[in-house]
Order: sequence, then structure tokens, then C-alpha cells
Amino acid sequence: MSASIRILLADDHQIVRQGLRRILEENPEMEVVGEASDGRQAVQMALESKPQVIVMDLSMPQLNGMEAIRQLSKRLPSAKVLVLSMYSDESYVVQVLEAGATGYLLKDSADTDLMQAVLAVHNGKSFFSPLISRILLDEYVRQLQEKGISDRYELLTEREREILQLIAEGKTSREIAEL
Repeated sequence: MSASIRILLADDHQIVRQGLRRILEENPEMEVVGEASDGRQAVQMALESKPQVIVMDLSMPQLNGMEAIRQLSKRLPSAKVLVLSMYSDESYVVQVLEAGATGYLLKDSADTDLMQAVLAVHNGKSFFSPLISRILLDEYVRQLQEKGISDRYELLTEREREILQLIAEGKTSREIAEL
């Protein structure tokens, strides 16, 4: 049996943390090593327990999730941060990725995608809820248009084109990852 994936949960709602713990601990390869109720506590606990994955809410007291991600990216770069949030607007998504998050999971899909998202970020991949993928794609296209690149499709690799097509077909991250 392989070593457990060490996970820290950071959310200001105890009931959310308990639900996440139950979902994750269904998998014997996942171990929740701590629960933080605010951003400051999340940073402190992460530095002490050295989790491999941190599931982080953005809206927390003491220190918001965005700033906690920035600090953890500098102080514990080996930990992968998976944002778990109800916010889906573009500014949040882009900012958390710039801060150092590896994935972004919307709370409304956490029950079905959480384990897969944790495994993906633990294995060095990114994971995004389908709506977040769409937001990122739209932002990418907007940036290309600003740069005046006319044939954007040609800039993509074959795999990126395939993923773009699957997103356009409405496939979920899980379905795309399995292909």
C-alpha cells in the first residue's frame, strides 16, 4: 500500500470541514491531518503538519484564503493548494492561480469531484470545475485577442485542441481526465 496523501482542510464553517473530511476519508489513501477555521491558522497548521494538499476556502476570517495561498506558496511551496469556493467570477479565479493555487473546485461540485481533484493536484496536475475551465478559456481567448493574434487555434498543441473540443462539448474535468 502506498503512503497516504496528507491533507489540510481550511474553511471557516465546521460543518463544511466535517463533510469534506468524511468524503476524503472514504479513500484509505487520503489522510486529513488537520482542520483550520481561518487563514492564519491554515498557514500555521500547514507549516507544522506539512500536508501535501491543502483544500482552502477563500472567504475566511483573520487572513483570507487568497493571502493564505500567497504565504503558503512562498513558505511551503511543496504543498499543492486546491481552492474550494462558491465564487466563480473571473477575478477570483485568475487571482488565486496567480497566488499559487493548483486547482479550483466549486463547492456545488465538491461532493462528486473532491477526491479526483485532490488526486490530480497531488499528482502535479491542475483541476478545475467545468465552469471554472470555461472562465479560464474565455480569459485566455480575450488575452490572445488583445495581443492581436488572429489564428488562435493554430497556437494550441494537439492535446490543447482536443481538450478545447471536449470543453465545447460540455465534458466535465473528470470525463476529460479519463480520456
